[in-house]
Amino acid sequence: MTDTSHPPTPSVSIILVNYNAGPLLTEAVGAALASSVPVEVIVSDNGSRDDSLERLRQAHGRDARLQILENGANLGFAAANNRALPLTHAERLLFLNPDCLIAPETLERLIALFDARPEVGLIGCLVLDPDGSEQVACRRAIPDPWIALQRLLHLDRLHRSTAGRRLDQRHQPLPTGPVAVEAISGSFMLTTRAALAQVGLLDEGYFLHCEDLDWFVRFQAAGLTILFVPNLSVIHHKGACSTGDPLAVERHKHRGMVRFFRKHQARQHSRAFSGLVVLGIWAHFGLKAVRIWLRSRRHG
Repeated sequence: MTDTSHPPTPSVSIILVNYNAGPLLTEAVGAALASSVPVEVIVSDNGSRDDSLERLRQAHGRDARLQILENGANLGFAAANNRALPLTHAERLLFLNPDCLIAPETLERLIALFDARPEVGLIGCLVLDPDGSEQVACRRAIPDPWIALQRLLHLDRLHRSTAGRRLDQRHQPLPTGPVAVEAISGSFMLTTRAALAQVGLLDEGYFLHCEDLDWFVRFQAAGLTILFVPNLSVIHHKGACSTGDPLAVERHKHRGMVRFFRKHQARQHSRAFSGLVVLGIWAHFGLKAVRIWLRSRRHG
């Protein structure tokens, strides 16, 4: 039995950003603490108004491997992760969503991959929905205007061949072993302190959504490989922290899209085309907002 009053030096520091995740936070932290390698867990709370912290303290408050950082307000995903980093001690860092459940042996097996492949800067695994199916965005391409247009017009549904770059790559067979990919799920991102020294922290200009895509581009620009490991899986109860205000979530998501495009892709296109892309993003947000309003009218 692990002595949680005097924990060993952690092999992995695990950061979870919480915002009203409810009982799933306690479940996610419990699963992380049950890892087969020494860990420490830092929960960075963005001013939660539910009972998630109370539940967590009741279940694991006496475990010295757990730290709770109360930010007092919703700082956004990137800023809350960055604020927790000075509290970490391990060389390896896992950025884990508070509704994501890992198995005891997952980190031990991923550490072995890091040790064997020094070119790797970031690792993700197979992310599953609670029903056991592969989750959207578990493995994906970096979006660009053409990929976004195909998705918006549902053209990607007309041809489901494995050829071509598509945002959602669930149509492709799972690889038989670890493979390099453009992007993994932002719900489970394992990296190292050395990699962060090259790439930098998450961009706090993103409040919610697209900060992970920004990171993936920067990891690859630094010459580091992003590895997808299909034979290890986690269960992600998607959206536990995003159910309170769907319109605000969509607004932050689309602001993130605009920031990502302007930061990484606009210079590849003419000013007129870039303006059309930004206009298209906000037009898409307008359609989403109407749908949300209509849904609220039906259920209100």
